[in-house]
Amino acid sequence: MTGLRPGTAGFGPAGVPPAGGRVEPARPGAAQQVARAGRAGHPRAHGWVTARAVLRTTRPRQWPKNLLVLAAPLAAGSTGRDGRGPVDLALAVGAFTLAAASGYCVNDLADLERDRRHPAKRRRPLASGELTGTQGRVLAVVFALGALAAAAAVPGWGFSAVLAGYLLLSVCYSLALKHLPGVELAALASAFVLRAVGGAVAARIPPSGWFLLVCSLGALLVAAAKRAAEAELLGSAAAQHRPALAHYGPRRLRLLRTLLLAATVLAYLAWALGTGSGWHLLSTLPLLYALLRFDRLVSRDPVTRVEDLLLTDRRLVAAELLWLAAFLAPML
Repeated sequence: MTGLRPGTAGFGPAGVPPAGGRVEPARPGAAQQVARAGRAGHPRAHGWVTARAVLRTTRPRQWPKNLLVLAAPLAAGSTGRDGRGPVDLALAVGAFTLAAASGYCVNDLADLERDRRHPAKRRRPLASGELTGTQGRVLAVVFALGALAAAAAVPGWGFSAVLAGYLLLSVCYSLALKHLPGVELAALASAFVLRAVGGAVAARIPPSGWFLLVCSLGALLVAAAKRAAEAELLGSAAAQHRPALAHYGPRRLRLLRTLLLAATVLAYLAWALGTGSGWHLLSTLPLLYALLRFDRLVSRDPVTRVEDLLLTDRRLVAAELLWLAAFLAPML
């Protein structure tokens, strides 16, 4: 990576410095210009800019991940043992959304300097200066307290314990675990699994061993895909932005993804055979296609957020819907 492309500030169309060899400083990005205009202008404009920056910090495009809370009730074909099930699940989704937002704030604060040098992350509100460090810390606390308050509204202490564990994991990941090769993959996958476990606890549905195994393997697959895409996009500068990537070679990540994909499908197939349902057995086929398609897309066109592929690629979405239809067929 050269770090400079044609059209970059201070360079001509061919990426060549202007006459005299003097490189002009890069102009502020649109986000910074808007933020400055808001701060210098009318208070209402300032408030709107800040509110928008806060919203962006919560990563709205990542919110669909919190629907994993519904995985256990979906697998069980039930929203719970009593009439509170839908309400408790809604509270659980909201609690994890707020908890994740708190984690994003902590993560952005911990990686402030690295994010400012990252080609994409430098546009995040904290890295770009739209939000101050103090505002980021306040938001992290407010979101965490809101998440715990929503969790407390779910009967029993089980869900609150799971959510507290998620918050603790998020802080540990941002401050230390993300720099440990292997451990950071497990921590990233655990964040997905805790959402599914939280949904099971909120609905008072005991998760089966097969359910936890398939969720864990699938989450590890997504985590490995994220790192593979990140390494491909950043190239030789990958380790500067995420030190753990220095320990992952392309071949290792490719092998890991292949093993995890096979293990996920085999675990799901074993579960389907155990249910004795032909529909569940049939649902293995669209699942296999979806995972193969996901893996191929990550390898062919790596993107910053690989989770987006699950909702944006038409073929992948079609396979997911076919799987869901076959999975739910025995319950209808």
